[in-house]
Amino acid sequence: MIFNKSIARKIKVRAKLKKFSNRLRLSVFRSNKYIYAQIIDDKKGETLVSASEKDIKAKSEKRKAKNKIETAFEIGQIIAQKALKKKIKQVYFDRGGYKYHGRVKALAKGAREGGLEF
Repeated sequence: MIFNKSIARKIKVRAKLKKFSNRLRLSVFRSNKYIYAQIIDDKKGETLVSASEKDIKAKSEKRKAKNKIETAFEIGQIIAQKALKKKIKQVYFDRGGYKYHGRVKALAKGAREGGLEF
């Protein structure tokens, strides 16, 4: 039995997404410090592509400090580029129970501008 309402909601949303199993899932996780995105194949249960804010910081230490929304937009573009290299074009956007606002919205916008369709 699930007592936490947010966990129950996540399970409910993912169950709806699994009805459309012909597409992959773009999942977003947001912490206070970082944002992560990954494209998951639910049939096989494996992550195909992932990107995070940590990847950007590791690659370029001289990078100008940006605010979190600009960084999330960048992460969306990076994951779209990686997905297109693996010939992934269409996905479902799983916001993971977070409101479609702020960093989550910026990541989605970046992924769309990068070439992903959802």
